[in-house]
Amino acid sequence: MVIIGFVSYPPGSAKEMSKRLLEQSPLPAYITLKGHYISSEVGKGIESAAIYEFDQSKFSEAFQFIVNRYTKYFDVPGFTHSVKPWYEVKEAMKAIGMG
Repeated sequence: MVIIGFVSYPPGSAKEMSKRLLEQSPLPAYITLKGHYISSEVGKGIESAAIYEFDQSKFSEAFQFIVNRYTKYFDVPGFTHSVKPWYEVKEAMKAIGMG
């Protein structure tokens, strides 16, 4: 199972975002991070995506840990984010009684 986090912010906030990223606590051993992947577009700003992988049995604690990481950026000017779980097809099919 994965949680994908998307972030956007204006170029003027890039240094503050980078500073806070470097201050983050390490991830617990049960979460594997892929990313952060960065993109930018004139008029849209800077966007970042991070993929957090973990076993579904750890969902509650992983989700809480990951959401708490994003709260550290709330007062950065222009910061927006989304943090959503994404299921493998097999997991999603089980949820609707087809697996």
